Amino acid sequence: MTTEVDDEFYDRADTHIRLANKHVDEIGRGKVSASFMYALARFNAWVSACGFDSADEMHAAREKTIDYFVGEYRKMLEENLDDYAENFEKYMRPDRNDA
Repeated sequence: MTTEVDDEFYDRADTHIRLANKHVDEIGRGKVSASFMYALARFNAWVSACGFDSADEMHAAREKTIDYFVGEYRKMLEENLDDYAENFEKYMRPDRNDA
């Protein structure tokens, strides 16, 4: 990531990813991804609500809040898509790298 993160940032992310991966074999990547995104959206709505003093204030900042979270997600997704593309064989076909 281009911004500085605390020492446990990636450990927390990996913990969530491990939990999501536990469900993949049961219900598939798409459903796990949808649940994961919903949970993040729900959590971020709560985080946002904690910063307001009223529903009116929250409504007034709705678009700005959405723009912030969507923009941050976009940057993170772009970074990770680039990483996977650059390391595709290593990440997606690790058995071929052992030879």
